[in-house]
Amino acid sequence: MKINTLKIVVLMGLAFSFTGIYSCKEAKKTETEPTEISSEMKKEAEPFFQLSLAQWSMHKMVIDQDVDPYTFAEKAKGWGFTGLEYVSGLYYKELEKSNFSKEAMAIFVEKCNAESAKYGMRNVLIMIDGQGDLATTDAKDRKKAVENHYKWVDAAAAMGCHSIRVNLAGSQNPEEWVSNSVDGLKQLATYAKEKNVNIIVENHGGLSSNASKLVEVMKAVNMENCGTLPDFGNFCVKRKDGSYYNGECIEEYDMYQGVMELMPYAKGVSAKSYNFNDVGNETRIDYSKMLKIIEDAGYTGFIGVEYEGDELSEEAGILATKELLLNASNTLE
Repeated sequence: MKINTLKIVVLMGLAFSFTGIYSCKEAKKTETEPTEISSEMKKEAEPFFQLSLAQWSMHKMVIDQDVDPYTFAEKAKGWGFTGLEYVSGLYYKELEKSNFSKEAMAIFVEKCNAESAKYGMRNVLIMIDGQGDLATTDAKDRKKAVENHYKWVDAAAAMGCHSIRVNLAGSQNPEEWVSNSVDGLKQLATYAKEKNVNIIVENHGGLSSNASKLVEVMKAVNMENCGTLPDFGNFCVKRKDGSYYNGECIEEYDMYQGVMELMPYAKGVSAKSYNFNDVGNETRIDYSKMLKIIEDAGYTGFIGVEYEGDELSEEAGILATKELLLNASNTLE
């Protein structure tokens, strides 16, 4: 009888032990579930866009501090970007010496390609300035401006960029400006089409900052490789001193309405920033509202950070803008 009782006790102990082991395994499995959910949530929180850096964000480094513009890829990589948006004017000091010769342009392309490849970066686009007014009323001058852009189309093609950004400076008369812009863009886009390069227009002062007028131009051009580069800022249509980029603004287009109107033609987006408040939000622009407009348009390409503030250093401003974009994307439903 005592032996049987001992057997029962032992068997009960073994059963309890196995039950305990099983229970521990179940507990361990339960503990991993939040980690798996957290990982899934993290995956869902990834932004709907890719991040590129507009080189203008570091123009003070290049112009005032003599930073080599060819370090662009290295710096952008270090700041956590994957795409590069070049600014032609930051290389003019070198290129103008030979009057933009084929040899000089070839060296520019070779250097940029070498650096982007070295750091695993993607060449996205080139922003072109100072090559003539594509919307000028003088037909000869307009044609000359178009031809001045050819070398940049060629460079973009050789670098694997999908676009060059152009300006539509010229007439201040709305009707003339639309007509001139359509002609200039059609000429340039026709050339670029053979190179598989897009011609994209930024709202960048004057009538180009009137989104409804720029949409009118896009509809009239009606070419697949001609589109827009909506910028969060740059919606000043008229300034007190008559300039495009400086002076007191006396007529401004609604930025949110403007971006919404330009998005159907967008082949890129520029996230302009100036200054930030204590919690990291831009003081002039509601980034969550802007990103919602962009997401609703079905855009999934690169959004380029373009910091133009004067309170933070360029590096700090670039990083603050990038962080704001990522944080704002997490607020979207």
